[in-house]
Amino acid sequence: MFDRLLFPTDGSDGADAVLDHVVDIAAAHDATLHLLHVAPPEPERRPNLRDEGESEGDEPDERRRTDGERFVSDAAARASQSDAAVVTSIERGEPYRVITEYAAEQDSDLVAMPTHGRTGLSRLLLGSTTERVVRRSDVPVLTVRPDAATDLAYPYADVLTPTDGSACATAAVTFGSEVAAATDAALHAVSVVNVAAFGADIRGPLLIDELEERASDAVEQAGDVAAAAGVETVRESVGRDVSIHHGILAYIDEHDVDIVVMGTHGHTGFDRYMLGSVAEKLVRTSPVPVVTVREPRNE
Repeated sequence: MFDRLLFPTDGSDGADAVLDHVVDIAAAHDATLHLLHVAPPEPERRPNLRDEGESEGDEPDERRRTDGERFVSDAAARASQSDAAVVTSIERGEPYRVITEYAAEQDSDLVAMPTHGRTGLSRLLLGSTTERVVRRSDVPVLTVRPDAATDLAYPYADVLTPTDGSACATAAVTFGSEVAAATDAALHAVSVVNVAAFGADIRGPLLIDELEERASDAVEQAGDVAAAAGVETVRESVGRDVSIHHGILAYIDEHDVDIVVMGTHGHTGFDRYMLGSVAEKLVRTSPVPVVTVREPRNE
């Protein structure tokens, strides 16, 4: 299932809390774990402006690179306690760009990241590095809230794949089915109808019935995908709720789900930063890990 995992680290408590779970996944699949730190871009040299007495090694940029070496070294030491093979790397540039490019170049199967790191929870409102990677990565991205990392266990027993029958949802169902088959987990194919979307529209009941029919078709299709992937236990469910996001969270709680695998369109416009998609809301709020799978691009 997994041959190469990528774990970007900034040495934060958030990254450390998630690392052990990623190491468990790598060890279970005999995968190579790539530990990556992204240092700031190389600054332009401005001669004759350095304060007297400041040595080359005292420059802030050099200190940050040294910190990065320590971050990946410490992470590698923790990972070495398992049987996972480890590769460490320090790159320069804009973090989300470097991470997505590195994942593609190394043919990674999964990128694993905490939902926040050094920048803190407030960054969730502005677009953190993790959110940018989620939007842009062609490689599936596993996100974990650091405050939930201590309760994680691998292999998973119950995998949830929300679906609406779209291309990105089907891609997520395929990936989620592979995860479930690899860990002998049950796959939950769920579709939630947003009943609040129609307000006072007199056609509401008819439209809801039509959406429920489509939702039933979507979960049936997901069940077929899971069965073809070798998943032995498939549970299909169609529900109504005031929002899709709320309905998925409720299902997670009621059925002790271990991980959510969900498609994302990867939109990057201003409205996505202000409102966020269902997938991005789950990344921020889910009590269990979320894997986002980007909508397949046209060739």
